[in-house]
Amino acid sequence: MKFRALLRSSSALWTAPVWVGIVAFYFFYALHLQDPYEEVIGGPLWAAEQVALALNYFYAFAYGITLGLATWEGGRLKRDRVWDLAPSRARWRVAGQALAPAVGAGWAILLLPVTMRLIETRLLPTMTAVLPLAMGMGIVCAYAVVGCVLGHVAPRAIAAPVGAVATFYVISKTSTYSDPLWPRHLSGQLSTSVAFGEYYSPTTVLLPLLVAAAVAAAVAAWWSRGPRRLPLRLVAAAAALATLVLSARTASGWGVADGPVTAGHAPARCVGTAPRVCMAEAGGAVERLDDVRAEVTGSLEKLRAAGVDVTVPSTVTDGLLYERGSTRPRSTAATWWLSLTAQAEAAGPDGSLAGVRYAVLLGSVTFPCSFPATITSDAPTAWITNRDAAVLWAAYEVDAQTPYLRWRADEYAQFANGPEVLAKVKERAAKGRALPTAAQRTAWFEQEKAKACRDMPKRPAGVPAATGPRGEDS
Repeated sequence: MKFRALLRSSSALWTAPVWVGIVAFYFFYALHLQDPYEEVIGGPLWAAEQVALALNYFYAFAYGITLGLATWEGGRLKRDRVWDLAPSRARWRVAGQALAPAVGAGWAILLLPVTMRLIETRLLPTMTAVLPLAMGMGIVCAYAVVGCVLGHVAPRAIAAPVGAVATFYVISKTSTYSDPLWPRHLSGQLSTSVAFGEYYSPTTVLLPLLVAAAVAAAVAAWWSRGPRRLPLRLVAAAAALATLVLSARTASGWGVADGPVTAGHAPARCVGTAPRVCMAEAGGAVERLDDVRAEVTGSLEKLRAAGVDVTVPSTVTDGLLYERGSTRPRSTAATWWLSLTAQAEAAGPDGSLAGVRYAVLLGSVTFPCSFPATITSDAPTAWITNRDAAVLWAAYEVDAQTPYLRWRADEYAQFANGPEVLAKVKERAAKGRALPTAAQRTAWFEQEKAKACRDMPKRPAGVPAATGPRGEDS
């Protein structure tokens, strides 16, 4: 049968208005429900992230529609007694030709939202960025095989809609699994998000595809004919079981929504030396790179002139390049990781980059001790007052006091006497700034740091220390 005639008679064509309409509705409603179009195209833009976001709503729908259509076509092959009318033709060739429109429908459900998303964000995907799309298209083929066999063993008028709905429900439900974890990672609906600069690890997309292919192969072997069908069925069933067990064991070691990803792939643009400042090219603020470097170098010079012991790094790199904190390298004396893009995008109405100065401040002021990563409402406030007064004094030197005070006010809100603590911090910082000579002001700054470390209560066993340059994660 010619493909045009096959398409005209296929259930994929006469159901197309339904599933195409659903794809269009979900794309324009779900993908733009939380983020307006202006924010979507404003950046940061990363092709792999946009592909993953677009596919997230359509995996289960694509699998369910494919299985339902394939079940219908499989039942029609049985009803029309195709195997009896053409016994010399290869069974798989006939089934493949009949299932092509169903597979095409499943592929279209995945391709349409990805294509529309890339068009509206004006991104060109790489081969690695579309790995989840390739995985979904492969799994669609597996569901088509299962659906064809289902159409031969059950009435298609019942099996097709029930199978489609059941597939959609089961796949969608796996995203809520936390015990066991492996179903959410192997169902074919990736629960791992991709951040800026990241790609899915090959393992993350390969395991669901292997499981689906193994199950489809076992189902197809069970449906096969021939004198050696029994050994074939046993081998296929054993292979499917082994694949499922090994894949489940591997995926059980992953986090709830934390499958393997690789990070640091986004290109960066750099300028200057000592320090060399780098920002993400696709972050949405790289046009202000020169301004950002000027703020970085200016802030470092002001802090050093004020007596703050700052070691100028060789490189200041945009934290957006490793957006997920768990994958980002730690700052060292030679390389600082600061949120340059985020702070540049948060520039004030006058274009000032107070946020960049604030980030440099947090990377510059260090203490001879480590502070708790979190502060509880019942914590003593003496050491907090000394620590924050010292940092506030330095913040005034680089004109970053406004964002710093805003942050500390939010932190003090958990204290019953939060306003009093904030007032005390301001008062102590004002006393330090009022000292007549630079040497006295520097000595006061060092004394405040020493007092903060001396008055800080000892950390109970098992409570982690902060890792940031200032005793907190900046």
